[in-house]
Amino acid sequence: MTANDLLAVLSGHIGGTQGIKAKALADHFDVPERQIRTRVNDLREDGVAVCGHPSTGYYIAATQEELEQTCQFLRSRALHSLHVEARLRKITLPDLIGQMKLQN
Repeated sequence: MTANDLLAVLSGHIGGTQGIKAKALADHFDVPERQIRTRVNDLREDGVAVCGHPSTGYYIAATQEELEQTCQFLRSRALHSLHVEARLRKITLPDLIGQMKLQN
């Protein structure tokens, strides 16, 4: 299954009310759910507005608001991961973010 194969299916799922769960996609393509998530990330990195949330499944954004909600969800997940990293390193999140800026 390629990212284009996934996009062809997601093209029939426009808008949040038309979401399709990762399990259903995995069953459709007979692949592990992890592969679905990987291909979704590939599409997103290519600029395709693939939205999704565990409660809605994946879909192509129909509105700017849907895209914004997905961006906020992804940012929240990223910040949570950074918070966990800061705890593991036993430093504050601002210190971690400051260090990350220095590494660029």
